[in-house]
Amino acid sequence: MGRVTQRAPVTRVDVSDPAAPRVVQRPDTLAVEEPMEMRVDGSALTVTMRTPGDDFDLTLGFLHAEGMIASADDVTRLMHCLDTDESGAPTYNVVDVTLAAGVALPEKRTRSFLTTSACGVCGTASIEALRTTSRYAVAEDRSHVDPAVLAGMPGLMRGAQKVFDRTGGIHAAGLFTSDGTLLIVREDVGRHNAVDKVVGWALREGRLPLVGHVLVVSSRASFELVQKAHAAGIPVLATVSAASSLAVELAEDVGMTLAGFVRPPRLAVYAGADRLLAAQEIQAAGSATRGEVIAGMSHSMPHSMDRRTG
Repeated sequence: MGRVTQRAPVTRVDVSDPAAPRVVQRPDTLAVEEPMEMRVDGSALTVTMRTPGDDFDLTLGFLHAEGMIASADDVTRLMHCLDTDESGAPTYNVVDVTLAAGVALPEKRTRSFLTTSACGVCGTASIEALRTTSRYAVAEDRSHVDPAVLAGMPGLMRGAQKVFDRTGGIHAAGLFTSDGTLLIVREDVGRHNAVDKVVGWALREGRLPLVGHVLVVSSRASFELVQKAHAAGIPVLATVSAASSLAVELAEDVGMTLAGFVRPPRLAVYAGADRLLAAQEIQAAGSATRGEVIAGMSHSMPHSMDRRTG
């Protein structure tokens, strides 16, 4: 398996005294970013930039999010091809997928699958097509999550981010039960890859649809994260930063709860506040900032949660 981190020289500059900057040279630990090609039944499907590790879960999660497989049973074999680098050492950067008999990729694909660690829907041909890929009616999941419990989930996930502790430069996705129990954390340079790794794990474990679960991601809430959570049947998505307009629109359309700026003791609910608050609490919010709550109480956005910090 490829390395998750590597050492590299770095020059650190301390300008506490602008007239005499302090310069120190020493090695630092970096998160590895390498390409991984997915091949299905011998044909190349996509190349994604990712952090090596949990590659099979990443592959399964990606295929499921794209509507190409319904369960882990749709795949009979996952294996790393023995590709090598210039020195002849294996890179483990190609995953070969063999589909089960009777399972085939859709003849018409709505997306171009060249992805980077920054963008999960690059080359999208039809946003409307992505809205309808989920097999699960998330809007019918009426599970409830205590807002105070939700606010504490990023901290619990942060405690399990081992690679972030070493590099400071990697995203994480964590899957929780509605009572705040942390089930799994996956890390990757790409936030969408981290989510695919979590969903791929759940797929292998036979847990889909993830009714009554919460997905927490250490990034902003973008459209592709809502889409991936929806495809896995997850009713609640929480992120530590802001949400994009399209993410909010999709969450509202499919009946998901979307919360951003989840940093104790505050969180901002962009969609599906009824899973967190009672109807009377939502009504009592009145004309306050839309969807924002502090453990069930509505408040205006403090400076510490300004979008410039996301």
